[in-house]
Amino acid sequence: MHTDTERCVRAVQSKDARFDGWFFTAVLTTRIYCRPSCPAVPPKVENMTFLPSAAACQQAGFRACKRCRPDTSPGSPEWNARADAVARAMRLIQDGVVDREGVPGLAARLGYSTRQVERQLNAELGAGPLALARAQRAQTARLLIETSELPMGDVAFAAGFASIRTFNDTVREVFALSPSELRDRSVKASRNKNAPPRIPGTISLRLPFRTPLNPDNLFGHLAATAVPGVEEWRDGAYRRTLRLPHGTGVVALTPQPDHIGCRLALTDLRDLTIAISRCRWMLDLDADPEAVDEQLRSDPLLAPLVDKAPGRRVPRTVDAAEFAVRAVLGQQVSTAAARTHAARLVTAYGERVEDPLGGLTHLFPSPHALAGLDPESLALPRSRRATLTGLVSALADGSLPLGFDSDWDAARAQLSALPGFGPWTTEVIAMRALGDPDAFLPSDLGVRRAAQGLGLPSTPSALTERAAGWRPWRAYAVQYLWATDSHPINHLPV
Repeated sequence: MHTDTERCVRAVQSKDARFDGWFFTAVLTTRIYCRPSCPAVPPKVENMTFLPSAAACQQAGFRACKRCRPDTSPGSPEWNARADAVARAMRLIQDGVVDREGVPGLAARLGYSTRQVERQLNAELGAGPLALARAQRAQTARLLIETSELPMGDVAFAAGFASIRTFNDTVREVFALSPSELRDRSVKASRNKNAPPRIPGTISLRLPFRTPLNPDNLFGHLAATAVPGVEEWRDGAYRRTLRLPHGTGVVALTPQPDHIGCRLALTDLRDLTIAISRCRWMLDLDADPEAVDEQLRSDPLLAPLVDKAPGRRVPRTVDAAEFAVRAVLGQQVSTAAARTHAARLVTAYGERVEDPLGGLTHLFPSPHALAGLDPESLALPRSRRATLTGLVSALADGSLPLGFDSDWDAARAQLSALPGFGPWTTEVIAMRALGDPDAFLPSDLGVRRAAQGLGLPSTPSALTERAAGWRPWRAYAVQYLWATDSHPINHLPV
C-alpha cells in the first residue's frame, strides 16, 4: 500500500487509524516517522515519504515519533491473510525465530536460502530479517523500560541485545531518548494518569487493534472451551498458561473498548516479545475488520448479521499442536465433554506451573509427553483413540509440523492423510491453529442450522458454492453464522 502515494496522503491528512500498521509516514524535514493517525499537524505533502515497515524507517535514518508511538501500531493484516513466504517469514520473525536461530534458521524453516529470504523481505518491506528483528527488539526494550523496574542491563538481555552498548545505541537511535529518559517519562506519565501500581513479577501493557472489535464470540469461545488448570475466566479476564522457548508464562487478557489489557508473568523475560506475539495471534488483533465486513456485507443474507455486531474475530490458539489434539477430542461430542477429556490429559501428562493468582496449575501436555500415553486409558471410542495416537505420533516425530508459519495447503493434505481426519477436523485446525482466514466448515451442524435459518443453502456442497462470494474471509463468515445460536461460545462471560 505504501506505493499508493495519493491514498496514503489522504489517510494521513484525515488521521485515519484504520491504516495504522499498513504503512508508516516518514517526514523528510524532521527525520521522524509516524503512524497515519498521528495527532500532530500533518506535514506538507512534499515532505512526506511512505515506507512499509518500522524497520525500513529506522534503516533509512528516521526515528520514532514521541506522540503517536508508531512502534505500538497494530501489525499489518497482510501477514495473517497470506500464506506466501514473506507472510510466513514475518510471522516467524514476530515469534522471535531470528533472535533464537538466526537468519539461516529462518530460511531453513521456510525452505529457502538466506539470500532468497533477504531478497524477498527487502523487496516487500524495505528491510531484511536482521533489521526487522532489530526493530522488534527495540519495541521489546521500550515495553520493559516503561512497564517494569528491571535494571537496564536486565532489560537489554531480556530484549535480546548482545551488549549494553548496542542496547543504548539502538534505543537512542530509534526513540531519540536514552533508556533512562524513556523510563523517567513513563514514570511521570503514570503519576499524571493515576495509573494502578505495578505488580511485582508481572508486566502490564495494552494490545492495540483496529476497530471495531466484537469481544463476545472471541472471549466467549475461549472461556466456554477453557480446559481446567490450563485456562480460566476470572474477574473479567481470560487467563491461560503459556509454553515458551525459554520458560513458561501466565497471561491475563481483558477486553477494553480501545485495547486489550494484557498482564504477563514470565519465568524468563526473553520470552516477552514471543508471548505478546502469540497473544495477538490468538485474539486475531491484527485483522482488518473493515475489509472483512465489507466483503461479507455484499451477501444480502449475511449483511444483517454483520451490521448487528460488526468486528468479529476468529478465536485462535497459542499452540497449534495443542489445538489439534483438542480438535480430535472434540470430534462429535459436546463442548463440556471435550473439556473433560482434555482436563484428564492435562492432569496425567501436563507440566505443572506456578500461577501468581493460584487458579492455573498446568501447561497443556506437549506431543512428546503425550507420545507415551496408553490408548486403553482413554475414555474414548476405539476409532477416536487411533485418531489421537496417530496425530500425537506425527506431531512428536516432526512429520507433521503445525504452526502459524505452516503452508496451509500442505498442512491440510498432511492432516487429511491421517486416520480419522475428515473435512471438519482439518478445516477447524486450519481456521484456529494455522490462521487461514478462508477456512470453512460447511458440514458443521451449527453452521448448517444458521444457514437454514437465514435462507442460505444448508447442504455442505450448496453452501460451499454460495460461500464463494465470501472469500477470502469465510472463516469470519463462520463466526457470524455461529453467533446466531445461544451457545455460551457466542457470549462474553459475566
